[in-house]
Amino acid sequence: MPVVYHPLVVKLDRDRLRALVEPHWRRLFNFAFRMTLDRDRAARYVLDIFALAASRPEQIPATDAQVDGWLIGIANKVFEDRLPRQPEISFDVLDEQLRSEATRTDVVRSLTDPQRDFMLWELKQGCMTAIVNCLPPGERAAFVVCHVLKMSDEEAAQSLGITESAYKVRLSRARKKVGDYLAPRCEHVNPHNPCRCPARVGTALHRGFIRPMGAVVSLSRPERPYGRYGAGPDHEDVPVRDLAAIYGGLPEPDPPPDLGERLVEQLARS
Repeated sequence: MPVVYHPLVVKLDRDRLRALVEPHWRRLFNFAFRMTLDRDRAARYVLDIFALAASRPEQIPATDAQVDGWLIGIANKVFEDRLPRQPEISFDVLDEQLRSEATRTDVVRSLTDPQRDFMLWELKQGCMTAIVNCLPPGERAAFVVCHVLKMSDEEAAQSLGITESAYKVRLSRARKKVGDYLAPRCEHVNPHNPCRCPARVGTALHRGFIRPMGAVVSLSRPERPYGRYGAGPDHEDVPVRDLAAIYGGLPEPDPPPDLGERLVEQLARS
């Protein structure tokens, strides 16, 4: 379907800005967080992405689906310009961060159920995102738009500004690296693997890899988002060996409070 553009306007008013921001900012924040592993940095990037989009009102597509791909494309260009060409962390650094110390189950046993659930949620979220951050930015973007944002091959390639065949090459390389790392380690890939989230919570807290539990309101999640190994509700003992299922089942990261409204206000003042 050809892209149809809105009529040219000099500047978007507040209502137009809200119509641009509200349906898409959470998805953009998800993308930015996976690319940076930093909530504050992701929020700054999202503002810059929307500022660039708002400065090109004549290019805004007519449908939300088309706007989504267009914004992802702008975001990817921002990441290409700003992120280092080589990963800022490596698989070895990640092992040193989380797996260099003996396992500590005492921390999990001392927590209440809400605290335990929150910590395990944060650890899985952070660990899976950190693994993706060990990839070069191009492969990282291909992996995220496929497995986290769940874009089709055609949409993903168009948003990343590359051919579909080039996209598939990047995605294949990314899958192999992530799979090779997780396969012998992660309980979510195979329950017989040695790295288990409850035993790593103490180390992750000590190293500052995950944040302590905040307000209880942060725990507003689906009642049973997935089983013990990430296989889905009512599949407590079924291991998942498919990366698409693991990453596709990750919850969206918690954005800063009122980020959407703050984006609109800051854009309106600019």
